[in-house]
Amino acid sequence: MLRIEYEDNESFQHSLRGKVFFHIQNDILNGKYKPGDSLIETRLSEELGVSRTPIREAIRQLELEGLVQAIPNKGAIVTGISAKDIEDIYTIRMMIEGLAAKWAAENITGEELEELKEAVELEEFYTVKNDTQHLLKFDSRFHEIIFKASKSKPLLFMLSTFHNYIQRARVTSLGSPGRAQRALDEHKAILKAIMDGDPENAERLTTEHIKNASKNLIEQNKKTGCE
Repeated sequence: MLRIEYEDNESFQHSLRGKVFFHIQNDILNGKYKPGDSLIETRLSEELGVSRTPIREAIRQLELEGLVQAIPNKGAIVTGISAKDIEDIYTIRMMIEGLAAKWAAENITGEELEELKEAVELEEFYTVKNDTQHLLKFDSRFHEIIFKASKSKPLLFMLSTFHNYIQRARVTSLGSPGRAQRALDEHKAILKAIMDGDPENAERLTTEHIKNASKNLIEQNKKTGCE
């Protein structure tokens, strides 16, 4: 049983709520809880070793973020991603992340470049091992390093608002047959463009990468009957 550690100070209640919220949020974003799953307060309380009060408060916050929906007589249900959500988010991502890659090619530091190379190497390692959980971690890491290397605080803020959607989409997309290897190949091409200091190519390749991920996710949703 996983238990949330208590903090013996005045911020205990606030910190406990935060820990519970981020734990459940992470489980949703990483696919432990699927769309349509119910979040049972008693079960979560036992799993985390806390009372039902912080669980209930965390679920309310998750509802505000659009990750769950409270349904009468059913409780809190994990929400899915609609085809319209996918279309909108990926259209925005193509523009913003393409720009991030362009700026990263112009502004990336030597240290950040080494971090980016390492992320791709680890992504390749876990692709070969077919370890989706770790693959997802380093796929996300690859993009986060590029965002940081863009040196644009407004851009980072804009991307942070889409974090929940993007992370859930990655779980579905990378779990589909063949997509992980294709995504890795696309990341390698983006890395090379950034290493070469080629902003225009980095932007173009990133836009294509996001477009391919969008097409893949739409196909996945069609197969599973998501609307």
